[in-house]
Amino acid sequence: MTKRVYYLTLTSILVALGVIGGSLFEFTVGVAKVAPMQHLINVVSGALLGPWWAMTQAFLTSLIRNLLGTGTILAFPGSMFGAFLSGLLFRYTKRLIAAVFGELIGTGIIGAIVAYPIAALLLGAKGALWLFVPSFFLSALVGSVIAYVLLKSIWSTVIQPQMNRLSK
Repeated sequence: MTKRVYYLTLTSILVALGVIGGSLFEFTVGVAKVAPMQHLINVVSGALLGPWWAMTQAFLTSLIRNLLGTGTILAFPGSMFGAFLSGLLFRYTKRLIAAVFGELIGTGIIGAIVAYPIAALLLGAKGALWLFVPSFFLSALVGSVIAYVLLKSIWSTVIQPQMNRLSK
């Protein structure tokens, strides 16, 4: 299997898991609907696929959830910045904890800040910017911690051998 086919396949699987999981495991905090499953998938895709594929996964998941009516417009900034930054920090450090911090900063802070004007203009949300940061950050924290524990537990036996095969 070529590397490109592997990336396309894994991205597709992660999008499907994000669409289904994002609908099953979600809760509302303040004005935002938060889905920790998306953040788990962002860290996984960031570490396994890199920043561009991770951002593509986050975009497609957000798009499909919006088309199905199970997500909001806030899903785009709430996932894409974190996925990209997760992949970018992992690429440069090769450390899972860096991918987690990328998701926390990208989604919990940057995504929340970008989501605020979108929510104010398009959704008519009223309130302060700081209503978004805690909800986005909490969601990203829960999903990122689960992703870290999951990836750490299978990294040396499952993930690393597969990555070694792909690099040959």
